[in-house]
Amino acid sequence: MRKHLMSASAALALILGAVYACGGSPTTGSSSPASSCVNASAPHHAYVVVQHSALASHLQKCVGFTGDTIDGQSLMDQSTIQFQTQTFSFGKAVCQIDSEPAQFSKCFADAGPNWALFVETNGAWAEAQTGYTQVSLHDKEALGWRYTADQSPSPPPLAKA
Repeated sequence: MRKHLMSASAALALILGAVYACGGSPTTGSSSPASSCVNASAPHHAYVVVQHSALASHLQKCVGFTGDTIDGQSLMDQSTIQFQTQTFSFGKAVCQIDSEPAQFSKCFADAGPNWALFVETNGAWAEAQTGYTQVSLHDKEALGWRYTADQSPSPPPLAKA
């Protein structure tokens, strides 16, 4: 996978939009991430941010954990976000998240949209260099999924709230 470089203005918008405590206000206007966080009383929290093909459509889930880190597989499993994977020689690939696409016959479309994975650390998003099962996240970090129109580089998902 390619490392994704953002413009300074896009990076600034993501940093300004991010809140580094679980008690921040969500971008959707619903309850705060802390109140909707799975295992909210845990000392550490990581996030899953999903940006659908309709750019205005996104969701975020928070997962509390007790160790120093949480792996991407555990974060996805505990987030309660619906997702489907396919196993390849290189590991698992995500084919569907939150019912997008509604149906698929191949996990990676030859032409057309696919899910791109980003990791947010210290307020900066970067395209993942590994599969989600190899990602290890610390407190207040996030996995970001963006449903991209094609195989070209794409901007990261919206900032977590």
